[in-house]
Amino acid sequence: MTKTKTKKSISILGCGWLGLPLAEALVNDGFTVKGSTTTTDKCETLLTKNIQPYVLSIDDEIDGNLDHFLQSEILFINVPFRKQKPFLNAYKTLVKVLEKSTIKHVIFISSTSVYSEINGEVTEDMDIPLNPAKKDLIVFENLFKNNPHFNTTIIRFAGLIGGTRNPGNFFKEDKIVQNALTPVNLIHLEDCIGIVKAIIKQQKWNTTYNAAASTHPTKANYYKLATEQMDKKPAKFIEELSSFKIVSNQKLIDELNYQFIYPDLIEGLKAFKN
Repeated sequence: MTKTKTKKSISILGCGWLGLPLAEALVNDGFTVKGSTTTTDKCETLLTKNIQPYVLSIDDEIDGNLDHFLQSEILFINVPFRKQKPFLNAYKTLVKVLEKSTIKHVIFISSTSVYSEINGEVTEDMDIPLNPAKKDLIVFENLFKNNPHFNTTIIRFAGLIGGTRNPGNFFKEDKIVQNALTPVNLIHLEDCIGIVKAIIKQQKWNTTYNAAASTHPTKANYYKLATEQMDKKPAKFIEELSSFKIVSNQKLIDELNYQFIYPDLIEGLKAFKN
């Protein structure tokens, strides 16, 4: 008699721009997926995509059936960051519940904005200054990374494009864009999903990855092309160079053997053509 293979299970906290298409991709890969939303209106959408819906809100506390939501093997956390102390308290509550749950692995979505602009390349393992304006985000990372009850991998995403985020819409015609010779650090939605899937498949836990495309065109060049491709007039770009950083993705490429779908940002603009 052949044994039925147990489905892997994942709970996705935040089914928005990234969380929802990720949930769909994992359902297609045979996962049992639980997805959270802050409104009951979205539950029907999740159900139609074979995602088990949970209404959860994170404010000064967590409202909803958190215990049942966390009956999975993996937790994916992708909730817009807020600095307020009540929000931090809610996350501390989440960690306490996590410690007693069946969750073994956590993927926490962070941002490359945690790095200071050092006028050079930033990597995950360099002894480089972190952005003091983002110290609260580091506190959130460490809540999970330093907890011995589960394994945590941090993904620091660069600026997000793809899906509903067309870079041609980022700057209006009357906008004056300063420091337009600085390099951009961006990543496409499809690569965000691909990287998460690679981490899960290869079980790359207890580490941190920068996630950005391999090329870094100037702000002026990239956004002018993106806007003109939409037959719109570009913003006014002040072509000067101020402080900047270039986010390295080399660790991710080396350890995951990940091949980007959109490694070249200029070439990737073709994906946004109507």
